[in-house]
Amino acid sequence: MQGQELVVLGSNRTLSFTLRDFAVMTFRRKRIVVPCFLGILLGTVAFALLWPRYAAETEFLIQRERVDPAVTAQSTNPMMTSNVVSEEELNSEVEIISSDDVLRKVATATGLDKKASIFDVFRSPDPEKRLERAVLRLRGNLTLEPLPKTNVIKVTYVSHSPESAYQVLNSLASVYIDKHKEVHHPAGQFGFFDHQVLEAQKQLQTAEDQLRKFPAQTGTANPTLGRDITLQKLNDFNASLGQSRVSIAENQKRIAALEDLEKTTPARLTTQMRNADDAPVLEQMKATLLNLQLKASDWSSKYQPDYPPLQEVNKEIAETQAAIQAEKQLKDVTTDQNPAYQWVDSELVKAKADLQGDEARAAETEAVIRRTLADAEKLDVQGIEQQDLLRNAKAAEENYLLYLRKREEARITDALNQNRILNVAMVESPHIPMLPAHSLSLFALLGLLLAITVTTGMVFSIEYFDPTFRTPAEIESTLNLPVLAAVPMQFLPFHANGHSNGNGNGNGNGNGNGHRNGHHVADAKPADAETKQTAE
Repeated sequence: MQGQELVVLGSNRTLSFTLRDFAVMTFRRKRIVVPCFLGILLGTVAFALLWPRYAAETEFLIQRERVDPAVTAQSTNPMMTSNVVSEEELNSEVEIISSDDVLRKVATATGLDKKASIFDVFRSPDPEKRLERAVLRLRGNLTLEPLPKTNVIKVTYVSHSPESAYQVLNSLASVYIDKHKEVHHPAGQFGFFDHQVLEAQKQLQTAEDQLRKFPAQTGTANPTLGRDITLQKLNDFNASLGQSRVSIAENQKRIAALEDLEKTTPARLTTQMRNADDAPVLEQMKATLLNLQLKASDWSSKYQPDYPPLQEVNKEIAETQAAIQAEKQLKDVTTDQNPAYQWVDSELVKAKADLQGDEARAAETEAVIRRTLADAEKLDVQGIEQQDLLRNAKAAEENYLLYLRKREEARITDALNQNRILNVAMVESPHIPMLPAHSLSLFALLGLLLAITVTTGMVFSIEYFDPTFRTPAEIESTLNLPVLAAVPMQFLPFHANGHSNGNGNGNGNGNGNGHRNGHHVADAKPADAETKQTAE
C-alpha cells in the first residue's frame, strides 16, 4: 500500500526481481531516462534525415569467351578451351578490384582525396596521407560480393551523396577494366616481339651469308656428298691394294718355286756322245812321265826317300800317270740348250718383274689411300661445319618465324584490348540512386532499439552504484538483519526539511511529499551505525 507502514516479519527473505521492480526503477529515474531515451531516438532519426546514405551498384560478369594464346617460347601455344570460371578466378578478380592500385586511381579520379572531413583539421595536410585516408574510406564503403552459383561480381558503394556514389562506381568500372587488361595482358608484348623479330632477322641473314660463303672458302659445294664419294673411292683403293698384295704373294711363291725348279733343271742337253783320245798330247804326256821316272830313279840312288825334291818328283809322276789315264778315257760329247731350263728362266724373270710391279703398285696404292683418307677426314670436318651452319640457319629461321607469329598474336591481343574485347563485361551499369540505402522507418526502429538498450543499461548502472536503501528487502539482503517496521517518510523528523529519498518530490517549505510506489524506509546507509540500531 502507498503511504502506509510495511512490517516485514522473519529474516533472510529473498525477493525475486520482477517487471514491476524495473518499472519502479524507471519511474524513479525518469528525469534521466526520458531525456536519454528521447535524445537517442531523435538523434538517430535526425542522423537518418540529415545524413542519408545512398548505395550505387554495378555488376561485372567474368567469362571466357576470349581465348588468348599463352606467351611462351614454344612454337605451339596451349589453348584454354574450358569455359568454366573457377571460384579462385572470381576471388582473384575481387582482389584486383579492391587492390590499392585500383582504389588509389579511383580516389584520385573522383577527387575523394580532395574532400575534407571534420577530422582532417587535426591531421597532417600531406597529399599522400590524404590520399591514403581517402583509400581507406573508399575501401570501407565498398562492398564486393561474388553472387552464388554465378560468374557475376556485385559491387556496391555507399556514400552520403548519390552523385558521388555514381561517380565512384563509374570510375571504378573503368579503372578495373584497365587493370584487368594490364594484369592479364601485360603491355609491351608487341614492342618486345617486334624487337625480337628484327634481331632474329639479322641473325638469319648472318647465318645465310655464312652458309653461302662456305663453298668458296672450302672449295667444296657439298662436303657431305664429297666425303661419301671419297669414301667409296677409298673402298675401291683398298680393294685394289688387297689385289696387289695377293698378286705379290702369288709372285713370291711362284719365284720361289721357279728358283727351286731352275736348280734341278740342266741348262743344256747332250745331243751326241763318242769316245776319242788326243794322240799327240798322250805321247807328250808319256815322254814327260818317262823323264820324271828316270829323274826319280837317279835321285833315289843318291838321296833318301824323304828328300823333298824326290817326293815332289814322285808326286808329279803320279799326276802325270793320272792325266795319261784320263786322256785315254776322253769322250767327244755334243750338247744343246735345254728348252725346259729356258722356260723356267724366262718365267722366273717374268715373275720377278711382276713382283716388282705389284710391289710398286701396292706402295702407290697405300699412298693414295692415305691421301684419300686425309681428304675424307677433311671433308668430314667440313661437312660437320656445314651442318652446323645449316642448323644455325634453320634455328634462326625457326626463331624468326616464331617471333613473327608471336608478334602477330601480340598485335591481335593489343587490338582486342583497345576495343575492350575482354573476358570482363559490365552486366549492370551504375546509376545515380534516388532513394537512400535504408528507409527512415528502419532507422527509427534501430534508434528505438538503441534507445531502449542504452536507457535500460543506464537505469541498471545508476541503481547498481546508488548506495541508499529503498525497501526492507534491500536492508535484509544487505545487513542480514530482520526489519521489524517501516516508517513512512512523512513521519520522519527530517521530513520538514524537504529531504526526500528516491524519486519523491521535496518542497523547501517543509511540505514535501514522500509518496512513492510501495513503502518507503527512512534513509539507511550500510555505514550508518545509528540506522542499524534503529532497525534492530
